[in-house]
Amino acid sequence: MEEKPPAAGSSTGPNYSLSGALAKDTNTFKGVVIKYNEPPEAHKPDQRWFLYPFKGDQSLDPIPIYRQSAYLLGRDRNIADIPIDHPSCSKQHAVIQFRKMKGKICPYLIDLESANKTKLNNETIEPSRYYQIFEKDVIKFGFSTRDYVIMHENCAIET
Repeated sequence: MEEKPPAAGSSTGPNYSLSGALAKDTNTFKGVVIKYNEPPEAHKPDQRWFLYPFKGDQSLDPIPIYRQSAYLLGRDRNIADIPIDHPSCSKQHAVIQFRKMKGKICPYLIDLESANKTKLNNETIEPSRYYQIFEKDVIKFGFSTRDYVIMHENCAIET
């Protein structure tokens, strides 16, 4: 006797494949689904890093980025660690993530598939891909006129 394959839509037993439902619950903050999950190599920095915002030639107050392992940047002030108020920026635009790689903790930048992209040293970066950022690198979000320079407290400034 020939065995018939199960009819489409019929249940043949439990389905243990990933549905994303649990990740959605763990990725909700203040009722908003966060687009980003920290990687296993996420690590709080061992140096005091800062973002130095500039609007044209005007220097604004430095933003400390050493108290946690990741910083969400975006227009949604309810969830962004570092708000970016420019209308061309996405609600969840990018993340600065500290990662421990080969025994060293370094900052990385990842664009969260923003509509108007993220630039690192005037080069548009690919979305959903980590880019290591170094001292004095310049980051720009969307069409904002602000530049963000990353440095740590021991950075030597050339005059």
